[in-house]
Amino acid sequence: MACCVLQITGLIFGGIGMVGTLAATVMPQWRVSAYLDGNIVVFETIWEGLWMDCISQLGLRLQCKFYDSFLALPPPLEAFRALMCIAVVLSVLSFLMAIVGVKYTQRTKEDPQGISIFILAAGVAFLLTGALVLIPVSWTGGSIIRDFYDPEVPVPLKRELGAALYVGWVSTALLIAAGAMYCHFWCWADTSAKSRYPSLSRHSLRKPGAARGPSLGVHAYV
Repeated sequence: MACCVLQITGLIFGGIGMVGTLAATVMPQWRVSAYLDGNIVVFETIWEGLWMDCISQLGLRLQCKFYDSFLALPPPLEAFRALMCIAVVLSVLSFLMAIVGVKYTQRTKEDPQGISIFILAAGVAFLLTGALVLIPVSWTGGSIIRDFYDPEVPVPLKRELGAALYVGWVSTALLIAAGAMYCHFWCWADTSAKSRYPSLSRHSLRKPGAARGPSLGVHAYV
């Protein structure tokens, strides 16, 4: 019963992490304009994302523009795009493998090793997805904080942490938690299978020797 709850919880965490990864990838609020001059009224807010820039005017009008050239982008931004796209695909595959593992849990007694392969694959994939999301999100957050406190950076170029970064961090935590749950369940299933059927490996090792014994006896009589 506890293992079923663990699997369902991991599936929920992985599903939310998958949706959060997709949301963080497409959201433009990675970098948000910072206002440090004490202005009370702010007419425009600038958002900078992986794919576009947006300008919000008093929260009433939003204008977004995709980046014109892919080759003109900074190399870190290109790498972040690639990592997030890979993370989205891998999160979907991880979620599908987790569904297969949870669906066939009731057949664990028949083939525990075969079923636990799906659980292990989903756990490792969730952990890898969390790492892929964590790299661009944390790198971007670190660069924003560094530039924010750098006196040589002009005030109009300073940025604050956007909502997409927080979504990415939460998604990373959920994906890593889901991966840890499934890896823990696989370790438990593997240990349980070995303790439940300890004679299978011994029987398979003794069987060739037993088959070899009568044949030697026949040759000896010949």
